[in-house]
Amino acid sequence: MAANRVLVYGGRGALGSKIVQHFKSKGWWVASIDIVANEEANVNVLVKLSESFTEQAGQVTADVAQLLGDQKVEAILCVAGGWAGGNCSSKDLYKNCDMMWKQSVWTSTISSHLAALHLKQGGLLTLAGAKASLSGTSGMVGYGMAKAAVHQLCQSLAGEDSGMPPGAVAVAILPVTLDTPMNRRFMPDADFGSWTPLEYISETFFRWATGEDRPASGSLIQLTTSGGETQALPMH
Repeated sequence: MAANRVLVYGGRGALGSKIVQHFKSKGWWVASIDIVANEEANVNVLVKLSESFTEQAGQVTADVAQLLGDQKVEAILCVAGGWAGGNCSSKDLYKNCDMMWKQSVWTSTISSHLAALHLKQGGLLTLAGAKASLSGTSGMVGYGMAKAAVHQLCQSLAGEDSGMPPGAVAVAILPVTLDTPMNRRFMPDADFGSWTPLEYISETFFRWATGEDRPASGSLIQLTTSGGETQALPMH
């Protein structure tokens, strides 16, 4: 019997690498989609950097189609993204907005289309939102806008005519701060007990991928961590 299959978009980042490891340890076949290869994945789809969304999206879509053929996957986990600060007076406003859009909205949109094409009936698509984007983000305008767009996309995918396979579920996670090596380096004096561990997200995604405790499609799931304990709470 063929192994269960998962695509991890952003599979070379801190969170993506942890997810690749976790699913591999459970015997799943894992494909990483990223600009850099993840040696732990079974196979890599390398994203070519481009100033054109249609060009990059077309390249990734074609490469995934060639990789999978008519085989379907159980889950597509989009954890690509990044962070940039700056208000609307920042000299880097345009550059940062452009980067945030590419890292969050391009990747989420491509993942959604891949789900329509390659996800099994009853499969799982996850997107990466942000709790901060539930309200104004004056000090990080580009980031806030891009993540809010991801939330809207997730809710759209739950609609009747979204193009998602029958019974498939789209869920967005809304973390505050992830406990990554990069965040620890830049915020060494922060309260790490309030940061969400990458292992928690990897385990949660695995449970959802296997149908356990899976939220309703379109759910925006806030991840709040306090004293080292994380809770996943749906937005109502």
